Amino acid sequence: MLPSHPALRRWLQADGSLTARLRQHGQVTVQVLAQSAMPLWREERLDLGVPCGYVREVVLLLDGVPVVWARSATPLHAIEGPWRAMRGLGTRPLAELLFAGRRVQRTPLRAHYLVKRSAMERHLRNQWLRLPQQTAGAEVPQWVRSSVFWHKGQPLRVMEAFAPWVCRLR
Repeated sequence: MLPSHPALRRWLQADGSLTARLRQHGQVTVQVLAQSAMPLWREERLDLGVPCGYVREVVLLLDGVPVVWARSATPLHAIEGPWRAMRGLGTRPLAELLFAGRRVQRTPLRAHYLVKRSAMERHLRNQWLRLPQQTAGAEVPQWVRSSVFWHKGQPLRVMEAFAPWVCRLR
């Protein structure tokens, strides 16, 4: 089920680089929240086929205001192989890896509403509310989309949660 708001639906279903699309509305910066090996969530385990992986969590800011929370995960062995550049991204967007080369394939986007009090929703809410209140506001993202990128036979799952105010962007 998709949200009723047409602008939010467009963001959840937009192909291509999310970073490039956001740059049409202002300056995009990346704030890294976490990056390390860690246990994967149920959905990630299902998509990647492993219990642990290398995870990177970031917030994309548009003109200094948080607009997207993103979590990327790949099997640990893939971080030594085709996805090794993920470790050195720092504050650069993941889109630089995903959309620069033609050899990366993407599964269809899946959109869904975050289940209240689920592990995923609690984790996102906790991180979002730790951001400076003058920029994050009280509205925690509720809609997410995910897909899996494949490069040289190795998966990288990307999940993106959109701040409710993204609906004001065209």
